[in-house]
This record gives sequence, C-alpha cells and structure tokens, in this order.
Amino acid sequence: MSIWWSLHLRREAASVPLARRLLIGTMETAGVDPDISFDLSVALSEACANAVEHGGAGRTSEAYRVTAYLDGEKCRIEVADSGPGLAPGFARTQDIRPARPDAENGRGLCLIRELADHVHIGNKPGRGGTVVSFDKILKWKKDPSLLSA
Repeated sequence: MSIWWSLHLRREAASVPLARRLLIGTMETAGVDPDISFDLSVALSEACANAVEHGGAGRTSEAYRVTAYLDGEKCRIEVADSGPGLAPGFARTQDIRPARPDAENGRGLCLIRELADHVHIGNKPGRGGTVVSFDKILKWKKDPSLLSA
C-alpha cells in the first residue's frame, strides 16, 4: 500500500494539531500500530511547531509544507518552511544535543531524533528555508481498518 499527501499550512499555532490529526487518521485507516502512529505524530508536531516559530522572516502569512509518504513498510515525513534556513555549520542531525534541563525551548529536534529511525535536517535548495525529514519503519495492527471496511 502506498499513501501520499501534502499540506500547505499557514505559520500559525492552529495548523500544528491539524497536521497531526490528518497523520493519525491516515495511519489509523491504513492499519498502522497505534504506538508507531503516536511516535510519528509527536515528531510531526515538534517539526511543525519549529516551522511555525522559526520558519519565516517574522511574517505570519508565510506558509510551510508538510508531506507524508506511507510506502510499504516505511513512513517518511517532511516539514519544509520558507524561513532564512540554517546558519552555516548549524548542528547536523548527529550533532543535536539535548537542551539544558531548565531550558524552556530546544527539545523538539532531540525528540524527533529519538522517535524516528532516521532524521535529516538541512536547507532547502534554491529559495531558502529549512527541511526536516524523518522516517520510521511501520508496524501493523492485526485487523487494519482499511482492509476490514
């Protein structure tokens, strides 16, 4: 089975739960194990929150894009914003360190890294912006909804 969808969302906090609900609904319908769905939905929420907070030049009308691919045994999610992109030398995925325990921010990328099997963070080619992509191997429920409908 292969499912693909893409959303263009405003950089507003209300867009984060919308993307999360769509992902959870897609995975539930496809028969993905709820624990895997939960992990990916939390990782997606963190990536979207980063796009909302950091993904533009201060203009709330700018959008970001969320794309999800469920293909065979893997799910890949990409969140791309139109902000200034990462500064040269910004932490590569393997260099991401946990935030200080007393920090109010800075846990999102670490959480994504812990919940996904593979994470890539980089600049969009051309127009600028940041892309956070992550994959996870899927596990399936015994009785998937899509097959029993």
